[in-house]
Formats: sequence, C-alpha cells, structure tokens
Amino acid sequence: MITSRHLLHTALRSRGGGPSAVNSSSSSSSSAVAIRGLSTTDLPRVTERRPTETGRGGCASDAGVKVCVFGATGFLGRYVCSGLGSNGVMTYIGSREDEFAYRHLRPNFELGRAKFSYYSSRDKQSMADLISDADVVVNLIGKYYDTKALEDTDKFPYLNYKISTSIAEANVEVPQTIAELCTELQVDNLIHVSSAAASPDSSSEWARRKYEGEQEVLKAYPWATIVRPTQMFGHEDKLLNWYANVGERFPVVPLVDGGHALTQPVWVDDVAKTINRIIDDPEKFEGRRVDCFGPQDYSYAELAKFVYDITGQDPILSDIPAEVVKYAANVLQYDGSPMLTPDMVNLMTEDYLPEMTTEGYAAQKQKDKVFTMENLGVEAMPIEKMAFKYLHRFRKAGHFVLAKGYH
Repeated sequence: MITSRHLLHTALRSRGGGPSAVNSSSSSSSSAVAIRGLSTTDLPRVTERRPTETGRGGCASDAGVKVCVFGATGFLGRYVCSGLGSNGVMTYIGSREDEFAYRHLRPNFELGRAKFSYYSSRDKQSMADLISDADVVVNLIGKYYDTKALEDTDKFPYLNYKISTSIAEANVEVPQTIAELCTELQVDNLIHVSSAAASPDSSSEWARRKYEGEQEVLKAYPWATIVRPTQMFGHEDKLLNWYANVGERFPVVPLVDGGHALTQPVWVDDVAKTINRIIDDPEKFEGRRVDCFGPQDYSYAELAKFVYDITGQDPILSDIPAEVVKYAANVLQYDGSPMLTPDMVNLMTEDYLPEMTTEGYAAQKQKDKVFTMENLGVEAMPIEKMAFKYLHRFRKAGHFVLAKGYH
C-alpha cells in the first residue's frame, strides 16, 4: 500500500536520511500514558485521534491502520491479536493450517475487522497477497525444533523421518522473504520479533538462526523494528509449564549443568502491549530495537523450585551434565511437539538475559538508543503475580485441598 507518508519516507531515505530519532517525548511516554488516564490496552490512535467519533473508541472503532500478522496462532500471536482487536485495527491473519487453528482468534475482532487467509511459506505470491494492502507487517514466526514427518522408504525399517520445516527455514528464510516482500510492495513499516538469546556465537542453533534472521531482515528492509524479548511466561508458556509437566510425568527433573544459567522472564502480554504500541506510532521506531524483559533474573534451578512450591509437586531435582541430558533429548525430539531437544539443552546452558542492565539502558545516549518496554509505558509484570493463576491446576485437588471445609 503506497501512501504519501511512505513516499516522503522513501525520498528522505534516498537522500541518505534515516528514520527520525525518537526525541525526549518517547522517554516520557510512560508519564504520557498516565496523563491520558488510559488503560493498558488502549492505543492513542483510537482513543484520541478520532475527533468525529463519539465514545471512547475500542473494538468497534476504526483505528485507521491495516496490520498483517504472520505467526498469529502462536503463543505471542494470540495476545498481539487481542490488543489489535480491542482497538479496532483492521488485521490480516495468515495461517498455514485450516480454520480450526485460528478459531480462538476470531472473538478478538468485531465482525469484518479481521481477514483470515491461507498462505504457504514456500509460495511467495500467497504471502504477497496477504501483505499487499497492509500498512504494517508483524512477523512472529519462529520454531525451536525441526518439524518432522514419517515417509516410506524402500529399505528396512521402511520408514524414515524427514524434515518438513527446519529451524533455519522458520527463523531465517521465512523472515527474509517477508522483509523482501515488504520492500517490493512498499509496505510502510515492518516489525520483526527475534529473541534476546539471538547470538552468532551461541551453542544453540535456534539462537544462531534467530540472529541470522535479524540480519537478513535488516539487509532486505533496513528500517525494520526489531523486538527482542527474553523468555516469555504466561498461561500457554513452555517455561514454567515445562517444569510442571516434567514434574508430573517423570520422577526426576534434570537441572542442566546444575541449572546455574540465568534467565529474566517477561510476561507475554507485556510484549504484546509493546508491539501494539509500536504499531500505534511505528515511524518513531523505524530501524530501532526494542528489548523486552522482566524485572528480575533467576537461575533455572530457582525457577524449578518456584514452580514446585506453587504446584506442590515433589520430584527429585538432579544436577545432570548437559551431555548426559542430551541422551534423553535425542529420543524426546521425535515427539510431535517435543518436550526436550538437544538444541534446547544447549540453550539451557547459557544465560538468557537482555543485553544491558536497567541502569545501562537508562544511561544510553539518544542516538542509536535501544528502547525498552518502559520507554513505551509498559511496566513489567513480576512473575510472582501471574504464575499461580495457571500453575495451581497442577496441584492434586487444586488449591481447595489446602482449605478447610472442602474435604
């Protein structure tokens, strides 16, 4: 979609000018949100930029922007779509599966405010059809394991696992294709969600591919906004739920290399709110990076004890070397949605933290500043406030067993 604003940006870029730096108004966005008196799901585009509209805006409003979301059916995607639907954003959602894969997203939108379309990541035209009318494209696609499927062979045992979608394809090739299409179709803005673990030197292939995907996106679309969250927790997560599920199925829970590596989990809805606020004023964040992280870091051993303190489970926490854990991971990786893979074991041996400390982010100079959720008025949710809401289901008899009168 070509707009006069986009043509102006193109002219500026062709003369060597980059995106305008975010001035001090961005750093005070938190106070601005407080002054408006808005709830955390409101976007100014809806609540303040509709002078002819009565009421406070919201789901039935027209935000005046069209957003295409790839990876909407994933963990983060459902929360991003909830925010878009709550603010009347016209949303194009692509899915490689049938309608049952995205039916949980439909209630987020007013009738006619979302368009669901099938696409194939190997069919460039189907992706172009999704993108063509969008003002902003959001890429949430990512996969931590190779998708495998059985195929017949002529030799014993007559079956073989083939890779249908590799980690490299999901995290590098597909984002690269999306970025190239955004440039070709002159889409105004692109938001690419990567990871705080992305690094070319990581022992994890997933982390290396995440970094490579970032570089390919920026090479094809230099004005993309990169969002880098740490590990996300929430009702459908594979972080806290992972420990609870392993503790339920196995008598021993491995702490890879003692579980000493650190992570700083962030609530998934905080990341979604951050993305929605970037969508509300994307020009401010062109070519910039936004890091999302929680208020405190923990070791994996501390997280495991925290989970079992909530669930009441009592598995044996065992310090096991990474190379030994990989023996089990080599078997479990063939599950449809694997609980553990050798690459996940590699990731568990490394710190999964933001690039800087809170003080380091605050001390940055304005030029080339890396933004955080705080700059967008999003306050990080402590893990202690949310975890009980979805982990108490692992308790025997729920939490009622602890109260008198229920048994």
